[in-house]
Amino acid sequence: MATTQELMEKYGFLKKVKGEFLGEEEADVTPHVPTKTGYPSPHCRLKLTYEAYNQYIEEVYFWFIDRLKYEWGLTNFDKITDIFTASEQSAFFGVSKQRLGLIQDKAAQYLRGISEMVKALFQIVREVRVIDERLQYYNDTYENRPNAESSEITLKGIWIDQVEGGVKNAGSVYGLAQTVGFTILPDLFFRISIKDPEDIDRVVNSLQFNEKVKEVLKRKLRQFTEWKKRTYKELGTRRKFVIKYLRQHYDTIRLYMGWIKPYLRDIRRLQMDAKKADSAELITAFEGAILEIEVLSYKAKGIKYYPCVLLHCLYRARPSMTYVQEGYQRGPAYVGKYEMTFRGYVWSREQIENYKRMKEEEDLELLGSINESIKEAMEALGDELRKYLIESGEQVPREEEKKPVKLPTAVEPFASVFSGFGELFGSLFKLPGKEPGAKAKKEDIVQVTDEKRNAEKELRRLMYQCYKDYKKTHGMMNW
Repeated sequence: MATTQELMEKYGFLKKVKGEFLGEEEADVTPHVPTKTGYPSPHCRLKLTYEAYNQYIEEVYFWFIDRLKYEWGLTNFDKITDIFTASEQSAFFGVSKQRLGLIQDKAAQYLRGISEMVKALFQIVREVRVIDERLQYYNDTYENRPNAESSEITLKGIWIDQVEGGVKNAGSVYGLAQTVGFTILPDLFFRISIKDPEDIDRVVNSLQFNEKVKEVLKRKLRQFTEWKKRTYKELGTRRKFVIKYLRQHYDTIRLYMGWIKPYLRDIRRLQMDAKKADSAELITAFEGAILEIEVLSYKAKGIKYYPCVLLHCLYRARPSMTYVQEGYQRGPAYVGKYEMTFRGYVWSREQIENYKRMKEEEDLELLGSINESIKEAMEALGDELRKYLIESGEQVPREEEKKPVKLPTAVEPFASVFSGFGELFGSLFKLPGKEPGAKAKKEDIVQVTDEKRNAEKELRRLMYQCYKDYKKTHGMMNW
């Protein structure tokens, strides 16, 4: 299981130098004690802590969301984290656990189904492999390939063992060979190769052997050729059916994987954070709860860089049942203490997507392990599974070739968020709208540099202004 620092390094937010991760934010969570927070180091950071027992926490959250959206034009909002933790004796704990149990039962049902189908997938592929092996003998004989004689002998052996019963059956080729006068029968049966059943009488009559031996030989060859013709057609039909069934089985696994993702995501959201449950601010006997919300908002403008605000809300709340005027309905209202932390970043679209993928990987570790186990099962089946799926009409993506990692040089520094001047110079070689290898123009470099500088200025201005306006409108001290 990857740690937070390892995930941040994987997605390009941290560097590891001599075993130490660089670029992680440090803040005084405890006064005068710098602590790593698990976030990338921001360009600017503001924190607001407020406690009021007559203040609805929904108002605080939506005030900042609306302010960023309608006044500053940050139209893109992505919810990253949404965690609810309640004390064991609270009313919300029982309701949440009841819902969680129902979802877990449904997810366990799908997991069992996926496990059984992956296990059956091996058997289906093995069955197709056995059919292909048998059809190879038939195709060799019918297409008159160089190894047609050995394939014909193999098929005759299969017919004697599986159809006639081998030596145990006195009427089989091997069983008759133990009778006086029929010792030569197995040699003749395996030596004579008949392409057309109509040639059996002509070929056997030309032999200089006992008539009784030739009579039995005709009967055995006629039975074998008829069995060979019908089983060849039967195997071809069965192979088509099994291939279609394999594709159906594979699609069902993928369908179940799509169905189980929302359940696992809901389970992750409904599960209460154990660290917060052990916090001194959450007492079992009290009617209390802790909520954690994280939202990433950004303004999609410019060529490359976007001003991004990561809004982190931590509520220590006391839920109380109140009546709503409209409809006179009873519902919960949370009042208590909240901590609002603003972190400002200037990220590209790729870095925004990397951050969301990193947080999603943290939240869905269970789904990642399921995906990995199924992937390993598919790889264990090898190229045969891919070949059979393509043959059945399934669109299977080709495996991309792994490109060698190119080590950075003095000319090509790292292009990551916290690489300082490396990011600026890295843009010389990779600008939006430019083909790989194209030489950057001076005006393009200046344009991207100015864009990043302007995004940083706008970010600092909007964060401070939102922070200041909230304190003003709510009667708090500000300067």
